[in-house]
Parts: sequence; C-alpha cells; structure tokens
Amino acid sequence: MKATVFSAKVVEWYQEHHRLLPWRQTRDPYKIWLSEIILQQTRVAQGLPYYRAFVRQYPNVRSLAAASEQEVLRMWQGLGYYSRARNLHACARMIAKKYQGNFPQTFVELKQLRGVGDYTAAAIASFAFGERVAVLDGNVFRVLSRVFGVSDDIASPAGKRKFMALANDLLPVKDSSTYNQAIMEFGALFCTPRSPSCDQCPLSAGCVAFRRGMQADLPVKRKSVKTKRRYFHYVVARRGKSVLMNRRTGQDIWKGLWDFPLVESETRLSKGELERTIKKVVGEGTSATVSPEYKHVLSHQVIAARFLEISIPKESDWPRGGLFASAIPCGPGKVQRLPKSVLVARYLRENGAGE
Repeated sequence: MKATVFSAKVVEWYQEHHRLLPWRQTRDPYKIWLSEIILQQTRVAQGLPYYRAFVRQYPNVRSLAAASEQEVLRMWQGLGYYSRARNLHACARMIAKKYQGNFPQTFVELKQLRGVGDYTAAAIASFAFGERVAVLDGNVFRVLSRVFGVSDDIASPAGKRKFMALANDLLPVKDSSTYNQAIMEFGALFCTPRSPSCDQCPLSAGCVAFRRGMQADLPVKRKSVKTKRRYFHYVVARRGKSVLMNRRTGQDIWKGLWDFPLVESETRLSKGELERTIKKVVGEGTSATVSPEYKHVLSHQVIAARFLEISIPKESDWPRGGLFASAIPCGPGKVQRLPKSVLVARYLRENGAGE
C-alpha cells in the first residue's frame, strides 16, 4: 500500500470516528506532556479523571514544579508505576528552573527532559509545535505490523529501528500532527489487540495480516521478564483510628509512598509461622488479628499480602525501634493525605483507618 493512500485513509477514518479528548483541543505543551505521561501504561478511561484533577490542581508547569513530591504522589495514587509521577515532578522542576517555565520545542531538545523518551518527545513536538516527526506507541506498532506484515520483534533494537523507519516513510508532508493522532486512535479503537474490526476496516484490502489471517500473531513481542511472587506481612499497630505508618525508601516498588512496617518472606507463611513472626517482631504475649490475603498484581510482580493487626492500649505503648524505627502515629486525617499504594489504600478503606 502506498504511503499517501495509507495516511489519507487513516486520517479520513479519524476525522469521522475520533474521540473528543481535552488534550486534543489544545497546543499547550504542558497539557499534552501531562496527558502523555498519565496515559503511559494507562487506559484513557482511567487516566482522564487524573488528567482533569492535575490540570485543576496544577494548571501550568510552574505550579506543578512548586508542589512537593508527596503532594504529587498523593494525586497520582491509584495510577501505578509511581516512577512516572516522580519523573513528572522532577521534569516540571527542570523546566521551571532550566527553561524558565517554557518547554523546549524540538524532538531532540525534548528528549533531554527527565522521563521523556522517544515517544513522548515526538508526541509533544508533533502535537504542540507541529514538528514533522513520527509518533510510535503500542497502537502504532500494531497497525504498522499488521497492515505491512512486519514480523520483527517490536521490543528489539533492530525491530524498533525498522518500525521507526517505516513510520517516518509514511508520515505525510502536510499536517503530520493530525496523521499522528489518527494512527494512534485507529490502533486504540479499531485495530485493537483482540477482535479488531477487520470487516469494516478501510485498510483491509491492502492489509497483510487480514489477507493471511495473522491478526493474532502481529505484532511480535517476545517476553523476557519473568513474574516474581512476593509475600508481604504488614504489621498494623493500631490505637483507636490511629495507626503506625512509615515512608518507603530505597529502590523497591512504591518508593516514596507510605505503608506499614513490613516483614517479607519468600513463601506464604502458615498460621503458626505468622504467630511466631508477630512474637519475634513485637514481643511475647502479643496477639494479632490476621487479615485475609490481599492479592495485588503489578507488571512483573504478584504480591500476596496479609495485614497483622495489633491493638495498642496506651499512647506510651506504641512499639519503637527495630521494625518500627521509622514509623510514626498517623490519625485518619493524615492517613488520608499521605500517598499510598492501592493495596494499602484498599486495606485502610475496608478497615476504617482514614482512607
């Protein structure tokens, strides 16, 4: 299929079928950047309320830069992949300080920003500044792979180079921004991962995957990361509606978020092992209520968590030192304000502790 025919058909489809989304009604690089970071690994239906909340709370890059990281993480709570939020905040501060609050305007310059890779830089350069540069996300990979029958691994460096060359060859000379939006939307709504709308597709006559029945086989992406299983045992020291919480540090998941003192094991512990864990951590004569298991699935990890709740009779009895060395008492109001993982927020919500 000729490049001009392909791009014209995709744009024609887009003009009739595209969704009216707020970041498409603006050329403000801040709002476009914000939407792209939020929508990484997030569906539009889930990300749209977060986008609107961020724009209300932080209407420009300077206001986002002026916020604390904890405030940004709390706003982000529930979206997952919290490194995106930390990079978002760091990037805002970089733009405010190094660029006086003005976004760089070219693909090459935008790639120098914290947390901005090829795709995001191309999206901002194209949608905000009209630069003729191809945008290549998961939706575009899928459309190009199927229509042109490209079976190269999209996760490999060689595969990425081949798809980028093809994407740039297909880019129209005029209004490439609309074309970029169109092909992304076409993949998101029409040429979907499962059950694509091939019978109504304007590209089906020239689509290799459709002719050969290869829709389910393309694009090719070989998985290299194995799923890791982890077993968390949170010790929830509670006095009334106050609980002991601490901030996660290090380079593990949920860095910067708040949870409870944690004992992790390599295997699921039995009831007897849980009781011995409590005695070892808190001391003899202490009993705990053990929650049902909470399962939480991340991209490459599956967490099985139990919450071991102990009752603290007096203020002076809060456990200190050891596992509780960095924990502080938090009342319902503070618990509500602190950024937390979805797992911890769910436990708090179900057990009346301020979430």
